This record gives sequence, C-alpha cells and structure tokens, in this order.
Amino acid sequence: MQNGATPPADDQVVSVLDHATGFFERTTSLRREIHRWPELGNELPKTRDAVLADLEDLPLDVTLHESTSGVVALLEGDHPGPTILLRGDMDALDMPEDTGLEFESRVDGAMHACGHDAHTAMLATAARVLSERTNELHGRVAFMFQPGEEGHHGARFMLDEGLLDVPARVSGEASPIDAAFAIHITSTMPTGWFATRGGPIMASADTFRVRVIGKGGHASEPFRAVDPVPVACEIVQALNTMVTRTINVFDPGVVTVGRITAGTTNNVIPEAADIEGTVRATSEATRRTIHDNIKRVANGVGDAHGCEVVVDLDIGYPVTTNDDRFADFSLDLANEVAGAGGGRAVRLPNPIMGAEDFSYVLDELPGSMVFLGATPHDHDLATAAPNHSNRVFFEESAMISGVSMYAMAALRHLTPA
Repeated sequence: MQNGATPPADDQVVSVLDHATGFFERTTSLRREIHRWPELGNELPKTRDAVLADLEDLPLDVTLHESTSGVVALLEGDHPGPTILLRGDMDALDMPEDTGLEFESRVDGAMHACGHDAHTAMLATAARVLSERTNELHGRVAFMFQPGEEGHHGARFMLDEGLLDVPARVSGEASPIDAAFAIHITSTMPTGWFATRGGPIMASADTFRVRVIGKGGHASEPFRAVDPVPVACEIVQALNTMVTRTINVFDPGVVTVGRITAGTTNNVIPEAADIEGTVRATSEATRRTIHDNIKRVANGVGDAHGCEVVVDLDIGYPVTTNDDRFADFSLDLANEVAGAGGGRAVRLPNPIMGAEDFSYVLDELPGSMVFLGATPHDHDLATAAPNHSNRVFFEESAMISGVSMYAMAALRHLTPA
C-alpha cells in the first residue's frame, strides 16, 4: 500500500543522497569488518573499537558506557536547539552462517543475520555526513550505538546508565533529547523501500516455562504413576485454543510452544515434563490477559489430572510503539528519500510480531522506527532468505538510503519551523 504519490525531493534530500553515495565504500568496508567478527550480547569490544576508529576524526563528544559496550557520540550543531537521538544496534546472533560470502563470519556459531552490522555502519556514516553539515543543524544529534538488542536488553542498560542525560552532561546546560529514530533493515522488502506505521509497530516478547509434575513409574503400569507427558500435551493444545477463543483478533497475541522435554528412555514414565514457549502481543492489555490465561489454563489442566504445575514467566521487551506524529513525519520523509533513490515508502497496515528493545527508548521519547528494504536485486521477495536465517544476505546498496534517512531525520527535525 503506497502512502500517496511520491513527492518531489528537495535539494537537501538530493544533496544528502549524493553525500551518502560518496561514502558508500567506507560504509561497506565498516559493515563487512563488523560482519566478519560478530559478537554477542552486551560485551562487544571488537565492534566498539571498530566504531570508535571510524568516528575518531569527527567532531564528536564520545561517551563510553561502563555496564555494556554502548557508545553515545554527541554532535553539536552550529545553532541552538533540541537533541534528536539516532540509534543503531551492534550485536549479532548466536547461530552459524552459511552464506558463502567472501566476508562471511570468522566466528564459529555467531552471525550478523539481522542486519545490525548494516545498522551500525549506516549510523556511523550518518554521523560523518552530519558532521560536515553542522551549519544546517539547529540543535544536537546523539548517535546511540547499542549492544544487546537480541534479547539482552542493551537499550534498557544504556537508559539506566544515563543515556538521556548525556547531552546535558556534555554541554553543561539543559539540552533535552526530545525525539528518537531508528532504522531496521529487512531482506523481504525491495531494496531502498521504507515502511512504517503509527502506534504499535512491533510486538512485546516474553517467555514462559511450565513444569508439569506427576509421579514416575514403569511404562507398563501407568496406573501406578501419574504421567505428566499427556498432561503437558493437553496443556499445549489448550493454550492454542485459549488464544483463539479469548484474544480479540484485532488486538492480537501469539503463543508459541517451542520446546517440550520429558523422560530419559522409552520404558520409564518420568516424574516431570517441561514446556517452553514465547508470548507476543501488540498491546499491554492483551499481554496481561495472555499471561493470566497461561497460568489459569496450565493449572486447570494439571489439576484435572492430579499433576502439580509450576508456571514461570520471564518478562521481555515491551511493545514497540511509534508516536503517531513522528511516524507521519518519518513516512513523509521516507517518501522523499526513497523516491529520490528509486524506491517507495509504504504505511504498514499491521504491526510486525517480532520484538525490539528500541521499545524501551520509545517508552521514554516520542519517535519512530522504520524498516528499510534490502532484498538482493536478483532475488525473489517471496523466496529470499529472511532475517535470522543462516543464509540471509542484504543488498548493500540499500545502505545509501539508510544513511540518507538517518541524516535527513536529524536535519529535518532540527530545522526551525
């Protein structure tokens, strides 16, 4: 669904695209270096060093976080004004790579399969572009290089360590961050296209574990035992029914059981069976309802069969919610950037059920996340390997559009009305 006709790009957009194009080889080189040496979680020393080396000649005030490998680089515009935060995540996934690329991961069991290497490289180049345009900035830009997005709560750690206080601490005066913006690349949209929406754009993500405790015994005499295995199977089926019968389809939630474990051999009824899964929701109300219902259903089924049930919920990322006005601003801007670069911008009709810890930032600041398409030109959208695949590949030319979008978000936001 196209968001109206593509408006003509103004001279600033065309100039920024040209600027980003001029740095394309540098952006690609940084992206490939990070891709070769992926790191996991919140401690990313090699990645942080690569970022710092790329930024070292720029007029930035750099703050190194202590609880993680997070970096915040602050750029002062030539004119006074507020501060916008631009975020790029840096961590990789715990998985093998099977792409066969020349710059394939050199680290066993680690791969940049979600494009964070591209995010980091695009943000570093946007800092370079904007550093050469400080005369156009009425305010400051905080570049947030974040670890630990893949389930490690890196954004929350950076917030707890004072991320939002950095501009005031560096400048010595009140300089609040009043907006936040992020890009997430995807291999299942055409290269150079953008997509976003107001309101929920990505789901919350929580995990649950259910332990069903019965009474072990010999497989030939189930009447002398209390078999937890069929009870666990019934709980899984009941959870699926629970979602379809208690959750409003227009305020959706997803419950997925990813693992059931029980027993040690074929002729023993085990004492316990374990169920593990995830919960996704696009509103806090649905999220709470699902949490309550998992407990109710699991305990009810267990009671019916004489089993004890223990339910544990691990609360993960909240719903990623775009500010409506900033999402409209982002979509209008994306129309210009994409149009000038040969792409298009679309308004997403529905949220994506994946999760993002940029949600923590958007809980504190108005802002938005947009998706950037990077399907290789010779690949079919329907069959291209998706994010988190061991064979995913992103068209690197899309980074020109990404750099330009980061830079233009700052330039437009920091332009007086």
